[in-house]
Amino acid sequence: MTTSIFRPKQFVLIVLITSVWINISEVFRYFVLVMPRVKQFFEYKEGIAEMDWVIFTIWGFWDTLLTALLVLFFWLYANSFGFNLKSVLISSTILWSAVFVIFWIATANMGLSDWNILLITLPLSWLEMVVGTWIVYKLYIKISGKKILEKTMPNV
Repeated sequence: MTTSIFRPKQFVLIVLITSVWINISEVFRYFVLVMPRVKQFFEYKEGIAEMDWVIFTIWGFWDTLLTALLVLFFWLYANSFGFNLKSVLISSTILWSAVFVIFWIATANMGLSDWNILLITLPLSWLEMVVGTWIVYKLYIKISGKKILEKTMPNV
């Protein structure tokens, strides 16, 4: 595979480009689907699910960190199991489980959200991770300037 050597400049470029998708997806999901339900859950209590520039900036850093982890995890996974669409699906699902599934189950378990919100947040966040990882996959192909040979995942 042509990406077996970690290249920091390539990594940063792919993170920045993929961050556009992650940020758009996060903002859409939050403002359109999550925020209204969270406000309703807390009976529109002041200060809950508010958004200002400080929170939005922190959220931007969080999304960039999430994207960096997505890119790094895909790169590690693909180097071990093959640079192919199966690696896109598996690596994104593992990262989604570690980040979103744990977060939303813990949030609902602590009584900080309704359990029904998981029916919205989990499928959409999984889709976000899969599309984000697919973008990473395509960018590695484009940026490497070469056709990356697809390897199949070995049978375990």
